[in-house]
Amino acid sequence: MKKNRGIIALLLTVIVTVFFAYTVGFGLGESKSGSMKNINLGLDLSGGVSITYQAVDSNPSSAEMSDTIYKLQKRVEQYSTEAQVYQEGMDRINVEIPGVTDANAILAELGKPGSLCFVEKADKDGNSNFEYDASVGAYVLSRSLDEIRAAGSVVLEGSDVANAEGGAIQNQTTGGRQYVVSLDLTDEGSKKFAEGTTNNVGKQIAIVYDNGILSAPNVNEPITAGKAQITGMEDIERAQNLASFIRIGSLGLELEELRSSVVAAQLGVDAIATSLKAGIIGLILVILFMIAAYRLPGLVAGLSLILYTELILLTLNAFEITLTLPGIAGIILGIGMAVDANVIIYARIREEIAAGVSVRNAIRTGFQKAFSAVFDGNVTTLIAAFVLMWLGSGSVKGFAYTLALGNIFSMFTALVISRLIMNALYAIGFRDEKYYGRAKQSM
Repeated sequence: MKKNRGIIALLLTVIVTVFFAYTVGFGLGESKSGSMKNINLGLDLSGGVSITYQAVDSNPSSAEMSDTIYKLQKRVEQYSTEAQVYQEGMDRINVEIPGVTDANAILAELGKPGSLCFVEKADKDGNSNFEYDASVGAYVLSRSLDEIRAAGSVVLEGSDVANAEGGAIQNQTTGGRQYVVSLDLTDEGSKKFAEGTTNNVGKQIAIVYDNGILSAPNVNEPITAGKAQITGMEDIERAQNLASFIRIGSLGLELEELRSSVVAAQLGVDAIATSLKAGIIGLILVILFMIAAYRLPGLVAGLSLILYTELILLTLNAFEITLTLPGIAGIILGIGMAVDANVIIYARIREEIAAGVSVRNAIRTGFQKAFSAVFDGNVTTLIAAFVLMWLGSGSVKGFAYTLALGNIFSMFTALVISRLIMNALYAIGFRDEKYYGRAKQSM
């Protein structure tokens, strides 16, 4: 590397490091994009409610568990977009909702059965059951479901649907693709739907789930074969989501509460503050030790460690990865692994200098010889992290994510950034071996 390129490389590295530091600390724009304050926090850091349910049926099917988890996930998203619902064992479901504290209210809400039903446009007396609200751009109920049921305007309940699948078919009129939801009804549901569609030809029937109207298609003809199609979906995702809602409403899986707890938000605040202080103090001490032990390479290691920390925080923000207390531990552990990679490299460089190799060749050879040890050590840790992601749940996954990110960025900063800075410093004039030291010769 020539001197001019070395100066440019150093300036760019410093500018990028300072820019990343500003972004992490203060954010960009009015939304403060990139700021570490915007990182999603897990239940243990932000506080919230943790609930564990168990299926009353001792041997529920995987399909029943999967659809129940989906139903609960949709319900808890009204409280927090970071809420998590995941399976534990064969018949248990864990629900974690950060940022809320009223466990009793949530338990009461989550315990309600899914209220899927097909509703006529108006009852026999002409009273409207739903209307199009232009202010929200959607159909809304004109009165409660209890009143609609009392008026006899419910054509079909969710329990009358045997299955629902979203997909795409070819439109016979235009020849283009049409997105639909195909329904298979039970025997009782087939009779109800045949009667309901016969009485409502040319009219709308709304599909209602949890007091919200999912769709309000027109009835073109009586449907008597026990099958139906809901048309008018704008894309395949909408069709599949609607099918999922319909399947959810027809579930019969009953859950009972095993335990619930409220995690105090103050615990999370204290944990973040303590972990942040520990991380900053630890990072400073590590950088000072590296400078004292390895001189100029130690300073390079310090800069790469700062960049490593910034990259971790920016990635957590960019990909909306939820940060948990074990996740913070994973970040700090990653700092240690990044230091270890630098130590291996710089020890190799010192050994080469002690063997009489020039500083320039010692730097090149040191990185080459250390690559295998650094790469193999980090790959084995990555494998463990991926296993934890696959088999773990909750905070275990949080630890696994930050551990994996730490490994990837520690390899990048040690093998790429450190090498770039070392070569740049050599190019601008730091060529004497006194800046790098030499390994002690054994007797």
